[in-house]
Amino acid sequence: MPERTEAVEMRGALARLRRATGLQVVFGGLLHAGRPLRISELNGAVTPALHGLAISAGSGLGGKCLALARPCAVVDYASARHITHEYDVPVSAEGLRSVIAVPVVVRRKVRGVLYGALRDSLPLGERVADAAVAAARDLEQALAVRDEVRELLSAAPSGAASGPVSGPSWEEVRQAHGELRELAPRIEDPELRERLLAVCGRLETASTAPGGEPGVTLTPRELDVLAAVAQGATNAGAAARLGLRPETVKGYLRSAMRKLGAHTRLEAVVAARRAGVLP
Repeated sequence: MPERTEAVEMRGALARLRRATGLQVVFGGLLHAGRPLRISELNGAVTPALHGLAISAGSGLGGKCLALARPCAVVDYASARHITHEYDVPVSAEGLRSVIAVPVVVRRKVRGVLYGALRDSLPLGERVADAAVAAARDLEQALAVRDEVRELLSAAPSGAASGPVSGPSWEEVRQAHGELRELAPRIEDPELRERLLAVCGRLETASTAPGGEPGVTLTPRELDVLAAVAQGATNAGAAARLGLRPETVKGYLRSAMRKLGAHTRLEAVVAARRAGVLP
């Protein structure tokens, strides 16, 4: 599952890079525990020569990029003197000459490499380099979000409780719920997003207290705003977390308060917890 969903993000980053630059071929791969980086995604390739190619740190252009953790480029791959040439055969088979490689760095660790290439020996220029770095940054952010989601999912309870949990541990669950709801809209992969929201639902169900008043229905965005408010966020803070305007947050909060019969933010959070829509 993690590798499949990460491939979705890689594919999207490569497609955006190619659209932004007009590069003839873009490709890349990610590192996974105990395994070398392999070229797993290609866009614009006309042969299978590069697919599955294992890249060793220090070898070729991508390996140099891995080792140095910085962008590297050549104008003519076959004749470049500042790289090794273990991969000349597949690169030549695809007809690549001018190539740039950019590292994907998450939490100070290189997690992969994005490549862009032309079949002509031409300088790629600053515009292409900036676009390649921007694509790598987008991918880094997506991977960082996925890492955080996986950590939160692994910490979440696997089933509903018979009643609300007390003590500091439940406060940690509430914090995790708020973070999960904040992250959900940023997940492009629908399967992972639905899984994340399903965990939120389990947390919400687990919170229903005996004698509570279930039946209140809030929209996903109303829940997002209430979850942020429950963590102490101001309207401006909730807006920044959720990528909304402060006025929009106020509108969602007013709507949620009306449904919950609450007159203050605190009353809304308490009523939402009593109704089982917030942990």
